[in-house]
Amino acid sequence: MGKPTGFIEFDRMDEDRRDPTARIGDWNEFLVQIDEKDLQTQGARCMDCGVPFCHTGQTIDRLATGCPVNNLIPEWNDLVYHGKWKEALDRLHSTNNFPEFTGRVCPAPCEGSCVLGINEPAVTIKSIERNIIDRGFAEGWVSPRIPAERTGKTIAVIGSGPAGLAAADNLNQLGHQVTVFERDDRVGGLLMYGIPNMKLGKDVVDRRLDLLRQEGIQFQTGVEVGVTISAKEIRTQFDAVVICVGSTAPRDLKIPGRSTNGIHFAMDYLRGSTASLLDGTDAEISAKDKNVVVIGGGDTGTDCIGTAIRQGCKSVVNLEIVDRPPESRADSNPWPQWPLIFRTDYGHAEAKAIYGQDPRAFNIETVEFLPDADWNLTALRTVEVDWSVERAGVAPFSPIAGSEKLIEADLVFLALGFTGPEPGVSEAFGLETGPRSNILANTSDYETSQPGVFAAGDCRRGQSLVVWAIREGRQAAEACNQYLSASV
Repeated sequence: MGKPTGFIEFDRMDEDRRDPTARIGDWNEFLVQIDEKDLQTQGARCMDCGVPFCHTGQTIDRLATGCPVNNLIPEWNDLVYHGKWKEALDRLHSTNNFPEFTGRVCPAPCEGSCVLGINEPAVTIKSIERNIIDRGFAEGWVSPRIPAERTGKTIAVIGSGPAGLAAADNLNQLGHQVTVFERDDRVGGLLMYGIPNMKLGKDVVDRRLDLLRQEGIQFQTGVEVGVTISAKEIRTQFDAVVICVGSTAPRDLKIPGRSTNGIHFAMDYLRGSTASLLDGTDAEISAKDKNVVVIGGGDTGTDCIGTAIRQGCKSVVNLEIVDRPPESRADSNPWPQWPLIFRTDYGHAEAKAIYGQDPRAFNIETVEFLPDADWNLTALRTVEVDWSVERAGVAPFSPIAGSEKLIEADLVFLALGFTGPEPGVSEAFGLETGPRSNILANTSDYETSQPGVFAAGDCRRGQSLVVWAIREGRQAAEACNQYLSASV
C-alpha cells in the first residue's frame, strides 16, 4: 500500500495528454510524462484494502477482473510512493515482460477492479506502470540479461506479437535457443503494425526488440509457415514449437455494394499507414480530403479515427450498432468486473476538437454501400435499430421504420473485430481447431493436438488484450519448458 490515509487525502490525477489540436499535426505519442512528485502522490492513494483485486487476473461472467499477468500492483505503488523506483521496476518486471507496451495500450482492467474504485476514482495504476518502466530505461536500469548457460534445446516461436515475444523471452531466459519467425517485414506483429505510432511509438517497440536480440533471441522476418517454409522443416529443425500467430481474419460486412471501391478492413488501413511512416513513402490508402466512415468501435475504430485525422480527412463519422454505454456501472455490471461505461478515447477527443462533436453514432446499422457509375463509394444507407425488439433467427435487434439515412462517404473502414486466426499455420501443422478456427489447446499445458507444438495468445483464446497475450505467452513458455525437461 502507499500512505495509509492517501486515498482520503489525494484526488486521482489522470494521465496527461498533449492538446488534441496540437498532437494531430504529428505522429508522436500523445501521452505526456507526469511529474515525479505527482506520481508519488498517486501511488499514495493505493489502499490497505486487505484483498487487492487489482492483480487477480480472473474473469467473472466473461468480463476481466484485475491484471491478467498478476502484476504486484500494491507493492510497486508503495515503492513509488517511497521513491524506490528501481525496486518498483524489479517488481514490475517480475510479472510483466513488457510493461512499456501494457502501460501504453492496455485498457487497465486492474483499475476496473481497484477496491478504491467502488466509490471513488480508482488508483492511476496504468500511468504509474508506464512511468516506472520509462524511468527504468532513462536511468539505464534496463539492460540485456544474457543467460549464463544454454540447454542445447531449440524452439521455434511462430509469430512476433506480444504472446510470441513473451514466450520467446521466457524460454530464452531458461537457456533454450529461440528463433522467432515473422511473416511480415518487421518484427512486432500487432505491436508494430496494428497499433498506430501516436499510441505506441515504434522506437519503444524497437528498443525492447534490440534487448531481446542482445539476449540471444534470433528473429527471421518474411517467413510464412506453409509458404516459405514447411511445418515439416520446422519440426525437423527444432525440439519444440510455440504458435502465437494472433487472430487476424477480419469480420466482414456482407451487404449490398460491398465490392465498391473505397471500402477497406481497418487493419489493412492501419498497417499501410504505419508502414508508410516507417518507410518514408506515401500511404497506399490515404484519408486526405476524404469523408471517412468507421464502422465498429473499440480500440481499432478509435485508431482509424486518429489516423484519418492525422492524414487530413475532410470529416469522420463512427457508426456503432450497439447501444450507447451508460455513464456509470449498470446493476448487471458490478465491481470488480470491467466497467462497461461510456468512455472518450483519444481519437474521439481529437474529432470533437477538430469538427466540434463526438464522431460516434450508436444503434446504427449499415444496410447498403452506394457507388457511383465508376463503382467508387459515394454514401452509406443506414437505419436506426431497436435492441428491445428481436428478429427471431436473424438478429437480436430490429430496424426502426422511417429511420433510414444516407451518410456521405469516400472511404469506409471496417473495424468489426476478427473471426479467428487465419488457417494457414494450423493446417500446415495439422492441428485441431475449434468452430471459429481457434487452435485447440487448454490453459493447463497449452499443448495442441500435436505433441511438442504449443499455442498461445489470440490464436488460442480468440481476440483479446495485449496483456492477456503476454500472460499466455509466459504460461505457454513454462509448459514448453516442462515438455522439454521431460524429454531429456
